[in-house]
Order: sequence, then structure tokens, then C-alpha cells
Amino acid sequence: MANRNRAEVRNAVHGRIRRKVRGTTERPRLAVYRSLNHIYAQIIDDEKAQTLASASTTEKGLGVSKGGNVEAAKKVGQAIAERALAAGIDSVVFDRGGYLYHGRVRALTDAARAAGLNKGEASEAESVAEEPAAAAAAALEAEAKPKKRKAKEPKEQ
Repeated sequence: MANRNRAEVRNAVHGRIRRKVRGTTERPRLAVYRSLNHIYAQIIDDEKAQTLASASTTEKGLGVSKGGNVEAAKKVGQAIAERALAAGIDSVVFDRGGYLYHGRVRALTDAARAAGLNKGEASEAESVAEEPAAAAAAALEAEAKPKKRKAKEPKEQ
């Protein structure tokens, strides 16, 4: 494992993901590819082997000056969701492409959900985000109240 580079490891992870994730005609696959300077998203029907919609930071009309940041990923996510909805696709299977679900990859999917893809998942993602906030608020309230300490009783000898 020590002699493998990052690209080989990512390809191995992607292969394991692709064994489980299949895009169908009813629910195609939203595949993400992230390079150092750009991010690309495609909606793919694996049964017909067709790309139904695509978006990337290399497009001139997207209005992205730099493609390797979270803001650009959000714009790509919004664009892919709009194009998917225009093509009649409202539900997709997400394929993170072997990348961690973090940073640009997460920003792209969250923006796509916010723009209307996988409507059921958008409410789940928001509720999951609200739960830690509620827990943090409860923790702050608990810290604000002074705790009563019991007086130590002397030991009997």
C-alpha cells in the first residue's frame, strides 16, 4: 500500500463504489470528477450508456473565474440540477468518484439538492444539519447554568 500513489488509491475506491452504484433510466447516476483546477459533473444513464446532462467549471457561460474552489463547485451543482430538471430528471444516484464527501464534492451535491434534485434528500440534509445546531445550543445553555457542587464530607477514620 505504501508504494501506491493517490490516483491509484482513488481509482480503487471508485471501482468499489461503481460495483454498488448503477444509474438507471428512472434514476441516473450523477458522477463527479474533481481535478486540481476544475470540477466536472455528468448525469449518466448506465443502461443506455448515455450522458444526459453535464456541467463543469471550464464552461464560459457559467461565470466562474477560478474552478478549484467551493463557490465554483456550488455553481456547477446548481447548473447540473437545472439541466437535469430541464431533461425531466428529478432523482439521481450520487457517485462521488472515489473522492471524500467533503469540500468541493459536498458543495456540488448540496447545491444540486438545493436547486431541486432529490427533493427528499434535501430535507434530510437540512434536518441533519439542524440536529447538531440544536445540540450545541443545549450544551451552551447547560454551560451557562452554574453547577452546584456537593460539599465534601470528611472521611471517618
